[in-house]
Amino acid sequence: MRSSIYSIFIILTIFIFTGCGSKKYFEPAQTSSAEGAITTHKGTSKYLTRDGVTFTNNKYVSKYGSGKIVLNSNEVFLSANKSYIFTTDQYGKLFITKKSTKKLVKTVKFDVPIVSAGVKNGLLVYLLQDNTFGIYKLSTDTKIVENKSEDAFAVDSRIASPMFIDNLVVVPTLDGKLLIMDMNNPENAKVIYISSSTKLNNVIYLSRVGNLLVASTPNRVMTIGTAEGEYNRQGISEVAISKNSIYLFTKAGEIIKMNSSLEQQAYKKFKFAHFSTGTAFGGKVYGLDQQGSLIVADANLKRYRIYDIGKVEDFAFVSGHKLFKDELIIALDKLSL
Repeated sequence: MRSSIYSIFIILTIFIFTGCGSKKYFEPAQTSSAEGAITTHKGTSKYLTRDGVTFTNNKYVSKYGSGKIVLNSNEVFLSANKSYIFTTDQYGKLFITKKSTKKLVKTVKFDVPIVSAGVKNGLLVYLLQDNTFGIYKLSTDTKIVENKSEDAFAVDSRIASPMFIDNLVVVPTLDGKLLIMDMNNPENAKVIYISSSTKLNNVIYLSRVGNLLVASTPNRVMTIGTAEGEYNRQGISEVAISKNSIYLFTKAGEIIKMNSSLEQQAYKKFKFAHFSTGTAFGGKVYGLDQQGSLIVADANLKRYRIYDIGKVEDFAFVSGHKLFKDELIIALDKLSL
């Protein structure tokens, strides 16, 4: 189905912060001001991915910081790596721009809109809106392999990007699987099932820490490698890793600290909170409730302070140590306990 990448079919655009169906909200008894940590930016969001936000002024922010180029009006940001910026349009064109020169180096046309991509050694790994995945050789404009996974009619907008590990590529799909392919022999892919939920089951988080792979759908998180574990939880809003700890943030107001085997180490629930996003670094954990309470906790979730930064009206996105919320930029490392 060739609908726009902005349509509900592609991405049932789940801004995690939108209405939760309950009239009860998290109302902390005491909050602090984050005024000294706040600056502003211009731009309303028009497209949100796991790796960035595209604004109506054709600028974008990625997980690495403010965008390096200004996009064309028909483009939206998908992701970036150390060398390239990946953008796309609603008709299935992928634009690859070299970071160092800010010049467009390749355009690849697909029949279906593209939702995630990555490049290594001249090979493009891609995932399309209809859950088709493949490897494309850029120098010869040929598809080395292409297959289609099961249909996924409603997905979370935070679609994880492919990950390269030596000669392997890990492709997160829209139906809750990880496909592991050898780039030199991609026909025989290994399949790892993260979750088998019938809706909102795409892989929303994929990260590597040493030899440990961490992957999550909105309903289940899994670790693979030096330690292995599985953890089922409905309504996972975000996953964050700090040092050797994994943190889950849920739509039920929970922050859960786990080890690499996904054994629970600490737990804190904020009644009626609904986390839009979260992160962890520098011995602190940061969780943003959709009503505007920004919770800063210590690594063991024993102490915390709550800052009021206003209800999330448009979007919330963590870029490095900064939180972009609507028109605000909050320097998280300036917030104390």
